[in-house]
Amino acid sequence: MSISVRRSGARAAVIAAGVAALTLGGALAASAHVTVIPDTTAAGSYALLTFGVPHGCAGSSTTKVAIKIPEQINAVTPTVNPNWDVQKVMVPLDPAITDSHGNQITQRVDQVVYTAKTPLPDGYRDAMVLSLQVPDAVGQTLSFPTIQTCEVGETAWIEPTVAGQDEPDHPAPAFEVTAAAAGGDDDHAAATTTAAAAGGATAAPTSSAEVAATASSSESSAPSWVAIAGLVAGVLGLIVGGLALARSRRA
Repeated sequence: MSISVRRSGARAAVIAAGVAALTLGGALAASAHVTVIPDTTAAGSYALLTFGVPHGCAGSSTTKVAIKIPEQINAVTPTVNPNWDVQKVMVPLDPAITDSHGNQITQRVDQVVYTAKTPLPDGYRDAMVLSLQVPDAVGQTLSFPTIQTCEVGETAWIEPTVAGQDEPDHPAPAFEVTAAAAGGDDDHAAATTTAAAAGGATAAPTSSAEVAATASSSESSAPSWVAIAGLVAGVLGLIVGGLALARSRRA
């Protein structure tokens, strides 16, 4: 092998290693952010949002996490985490609104604040889960600016991520609202019916024709007592006839 070939191979190896290092570095940087992972992003659906806190502030333990709620969302139900005290910070709604049940809503959740009962050490991860209804805003990005307070200092995860630009150093947790699945509850009902059938359950008839067909099927499959009685009588007749023939032969 010539010296030039060996140098080309070595150069290619160095470039490949550099690309791998950059890729790994990007992945590690992304995993180091405070992030939000929704279990659904469909408009109008009820979602569970999991906010991950993977580290402290420059080595300092985390003591508080304050999550700002987008203005399009009024109600939030925080999940209890035994390691944290949780508080909903309310602000007035002006004007007030009426919900689907006819109740007047005069306040909305502006922030959800988790305060650590024991500081979360750097290098350890915890998660906070919020339940809420995704607003009907297909294509819109919902941003949840988050302030992470530590024993020493804090980190503000509040910078917007702009399409086509490099990710900022401290991006706000966010996700894009997507279109709801066609059919909605009807699809869910159909899936439930299909699952029940697959499990061996029989679906109830839903029309008079189906009721008649079911009854006809039941009648045709039920035993006919008249036929059974005739069969028994025939068998007994054969037995009696056979006995009489045997006696006559002996005589």
